[in-house]
This record gives sequence, structure tokens and C-alpha cells, in this order.
Amino acid sequence: MNIGVLVSGRGSNLQALIDNIEKGNIEANISVVISDNPKAKAIERCMKHNIKHRVVERKNFKNKLDFEKEILKILKENGVDLVVLAGFMKILSGSFISNYRNRIINIHPSLLPAFKGLEAQKQAVDYGVKFAGCTVHIVDESVDGGPIIIQAVVPVVQGEDEGKLSERILSYEHRILPQAVKWFTEGRIKVEGRKVTVKNARYGTIPFNPDLEGF
Repeated sequence: MNIGVLVSGRGSNLQALIDNIEKGNIEANISVVISDNPKAKAIERCMKHNIKHRVVERKNFKNKLDFEKEILKILKENGVDLVVLAGFMKILSGSFISNYRNRIINIHPSLLPAFKGLEAQKQAVDYGVKFAGCTVHIVDESVDGGPIIIQAVVPVVQGEDEGKLSERILSYEHRILPQAVKWFTEGRIKVEGRKVTVKNARYGTIPFNPDLEGF
């Protein structure tokens, strides 16, 4: 399976994918990484691992449609089967999503549907929840509202700020995103309406649902 990864920042989740592919945990190829930020550290990671990468800046296009058309063109030129949003800070249009329906996934640092949008960790701390976490979900036309594939639960430590919580959540992001990608590469993901089922997944153990399989 050919994977296209969209990034905007440091690319730590991209690195998690790279590491698991290089270790043989995921049988896939990152055929292209696209960044909307020319200064993203994720680009350095691509260069280190000899991964093809392109920069597509929104400011170079007169409208969002043209911006997205360029990204789609690059994805299709590189034979991308699955699109992974790994810290990509742009909301995709319905037109874009229709080209990869149920084949775009995103990692979000909260237990969706709670705390959508930006600064999810701060939202969790400010709200006073006892458990936070992260979610990999199918991308649809809603903001962080697509069908949920996998989540990890992270307890909130009394008195900690969003920075510390973010660090602990991130360590689980690096596990559940590769797991979700692996399930896609193995053809085990089935999407029916709002429900995602994973063929032969193991259930019943907190903090993961379904259980991680080696990640």
C-alpha cells in the first residue's frame, strides 16, 4: 500500500510511521510527504530517510480549491492509496475528501467526540476531566467528527498543565496511528456509517480499544 502523509510541523507521528515501516511492522511505502509549511521539521525527517517530499503553500494559490487540487495531483501522481494527516493544520473540503472517501485518517489529541479543534489538551485540562487521550478517526466533512478507528486513554494527573499532558498523550499517538495504518494495509478496516470494525481485533483491555498488536 502506498501512503501519502500530510504534515505541517515537527512530524513526530510521521517519524513513528517511518520507524515502524523500517522495522517491518507495517508492510507499506510512504510514497510522498506533503507539507504546507516550508519550515516544518517533518521535511528534515524525510530528507534523513530519503522519502520523497513536496511543499505546497496555501499562499501560492488564489483559493483553497486550487491549493487542494495541487495536493491531490501530487497524491495521485505518486499512487497514494491511503492519506494520513499527521499534524496537518488545514481543514479539507468535501471535494477533496470525496477523492479518498474512507481512505483519509487523522490523529487527534483527545478522546473524540470531546474537545475537537485546536488546543484539545488545554481544553481537557481547563474542563477538569480525569481522563484524556487520543483518537485516530476517518476524515469526513465534519471537523474531527469522522468515524473512530482506535483510541487510547491517558489519565490526567492532578495539577499538571497542558504541556505535560500533551507529552504523555503524544507517546500514545505514536502507537495508535501506526496500528491504524497497519490495519488498513492488512485490509481489516470496515466502515459502515459511523461505525468502524476491525477484523479479528482483540477487545476488552483498557487503555486501548481495540488492543494494540505489538505497538
